[in-house]
Amino acid sequence: MLGLLMHKVVPRNCFQNVKQAAAVVRSFSSTGKEMTVRDALNSALDEEMSADPKVFLMGEEVGEYQGAYKISKGLLEKYGPERVLDTPITEAGFTGIGVGAAYYGLKPIVEFMTFNFSMQAIDHIINSAAKSNYMSAGQISVPIVFRGPNGAAAGVGAQHSQCYAAWYGAIPGLKVLAPYSSEDARGLLKAAIRDPDPVVFLENELLYGESFPVSAEALDSSFCLPIGKAKIEREGKDVTITAFSKMVGYSLKAADVLAKEGISAEVINLRSIRPLDRDTINASVRKTNRLVTVEEGFPQHGVGAEICASIVEESFNFLDAPVERIAGADVPMPYAANLERMAVPQIEDIVRAAKRACYRSG
Repeated sequence: MLGLLMHKVVPRNCFQNVKQAAAVVRSFSSTGKEMTVRDALNSALDEEMSADPKVFLMGEEVGEYQGAYKISKGLLEKYGPERVLDTPITEAGFTGIGVGAAYYGLKPIVEFMTFNFSMQAIDHIINSAAKSNYMSAGQISVPIVFRGPNGAAAGVGAQHSQCYAAWYGAIPGLKVLAPYSSEDARGLLKAAIRDPDPVVFLENELLYGESFPVSAEALDSSFCLPIGKAKIEREGKDVTITAFSKMVGYSLKAADVLAKEGISAEVINLRSIRPLDRDTINASVRKTNRLVTVEEGFPQHGVGAEICASIVEESFNFLDAPVERIAGADVPMPYAANLERMAVPQIEDIVRAAKRACYRSG
């Protein structure tokens, strides 16, 4: 079966196709200094597929429909059905095929229409992809990327709104990334595709259409961000705020509000959930002496809880106030819009928590 897949995914004329694709002028390069997260992801996929004929994309509606969120727009036309594969609605089936292809030396990118559907394939992700390198004493590499929208969107109910950062972040053998900006999306997705190990790549549906400034460096096809390194989005001296994905934007807006009240907040974009950049987080807390963690997921056993544990273990004597955790409500996501808003963190929640940490009335 894998030999058949190899023949199907990497045809003999693939190198010729890649040369032709490389001659196509990139559409985003003339758009100036801003790019949407959607275009950033699309361009990263395009460039990595051009650079390496072993890279292929598979998932529901990634081809003819150009992706449920148009992340794979234009890729079927450019690379053909051998490398952009529409699958049946069977996550367990196509994820297993992807893992098997990675065993064989290919580099699959498996798209889930939402990460909630990855639960149908979680055995392949954890028991096969994550553990094979260890169980084979390093003889088997599994260079595969699992990507798609993660976390709450809007009005999609309890079964389509979960954040899987903490779920997959608990598993040895996996790397878990959560981009915020367009540069994050481009640089981290390229890093994930090039990595020899399985990577869970958690996007956010509500960020796809947002535009962010991008540097000339980020537009270069060789651009890549290091896995396991956080980014200080805003420097401050009074309180540290850690966040990832959509909550980075909320935290930056909260920092603007706090600045007007004389509180200088340092905002850390985690980027990488596993490995977690403990050094950057601890160094910041040792400077500000206060910490607020922000995430959309459930509070118990969450990413924030792990960060709090790291601070208690490594920087407890530097704390001047109890750590504050902001997370989603400990309930399944409500469908009603007013209840849904109450179930996910808001900017005002972050502001109040930072004020409490600074012993300022909220």
